[in-house]
Amino acid sequence: MSIVSFNPLEQHGIPLERQIRDWQELNVSPVDPDMEDPYTKCRIIALNGIEVESIFFGHQFHRNTPDIELKQRLAEIRYIEHQQQKVVNWLLPGQASVLETTISYEQVAVDLTAWLARMEPDPYLKQAYEFGVLEDFDHLYRYANLYEMIEHRQAEKLVDQLTEVMPGRPTMMHHRHPVDNVREPYDRSTVDPRSRLHALTITAAEQQTMNFYMNVGPQYMTPIARQLYQEIGLVEEEHVTHYGSLLDPGETWLERLVLHEYNECYLYYSFMQTESNPRIKQIWELHLNMELEHLRIACDLMRTQEGRDPESFLPAELPEPVTFEPNKPYLRELLATQIDITTLGTGYVREAHERFQRMQEMVNGKEKPPSEHVIDDHRARFGRDYRMETDGPHPVPALREPGEEQA
Repeated sequence: MSIVSFNPLEQHGIPLERQIRDWQELNVSPVDPDMEDPYTKCRIIALNGIEVESIFFGHQFHRNTPDIELKQRLAEIRYIEHQQQKVVNWLLPGQASVLETTISYEQVAVDLTAWLARMEPDPYLKQAYEFGVLEDFDHLYRYANLYEMIEHRQAEKLVDQLTEVMPGRPTMMHHRHPVDNVREPYDRSTVDPRSRLHALTITAAEQQTMNFYMNVGPQYMTPIARQLYQEIGLVEEEHVTHYGSLLDPGETWLERLVLHEYNECYLYYSFMQTESNPRIKQIWELHLNMELEHLRIACDLMRTQEGRDPESFLPAELPEPVTFEPNKPYLRELLATQIDITTLGTGYVREAHERFQRMQEMVNGKEKPPSEHVIDDHRARFGRDYRMETDGPHPVPALREPGEEQA
């Protein structure tokens, strides 16, 4: 079925009572970390974030409604979402190190955010994604240097030259005053339906990255690794605030429920289109058919409890499929034109304003932060930092390695 004709509101999914799976069905085999397409791992990580967001949202909705029957309906759906999350996340290979999974997380952040920015119709939201992606791009670079230092392997094997590895907006410049991480929300009454899905998707993805770093960072013995996860983990808090504030707080709980379920349908359907692993593609198809029923239930709840028609704010058909693909020229253009931007209030400026400078002094102090130490340590050990510049020298001359300035 073509994407143009696929409307989730008109499809029939698997009845809820037939969706519970036993342990044998949940015990999926993980992907091969050495043979798998890097973008298959990216799709797994992205969908895990989407499922975790749906679960967290469901628990918050559960805690904020007095309606017992609604709580019970939400609990039924949430249990299935938990089973889906277990299947998706358990596809990741157990033999991959935490740092290898981290690099895949950052590849997700770079190429998913870049794709959303390219497709975003709203200029303000587009700027938010362009701003954030240059920071995730730098995180990938920092972790790649850490990877070679402590595991003696290079990130090229993990990202397969699909995503370049080189400095972005330096991580030490990501530490902003919290008030400058809050953006203006979109207006639910006028926003393009695609924008709502984009904002929900990127918020879920960044939230999952934040959660991951919060938990795995202390597992390292090496001091520089512990320190780098701590620093970048705090930046992920900034990113979740940055993206989460784009959502219109005027959306009702049931409206949000419908959007979550629609977005899950959208992403499972999207990833079916490009999944290279036939076994994994079957899982995406199965979960799509489950989500279609979850969406139907959510829409019925909205019609019954609010007297509203979900068709009034949902797209008439699925938007263009979300796609993991290389974004090298786009990212290079952003590096060349936006690397010196920071935030002030709900907007963006190129000057290091007083509040930004005070925050830098409080957080970074007089010492270099871990993100700078990891590059210094790598250069001391190997003679230079680790990069994978497939499309030529860095577009920002000041960030080129010595000897590349005239290239």
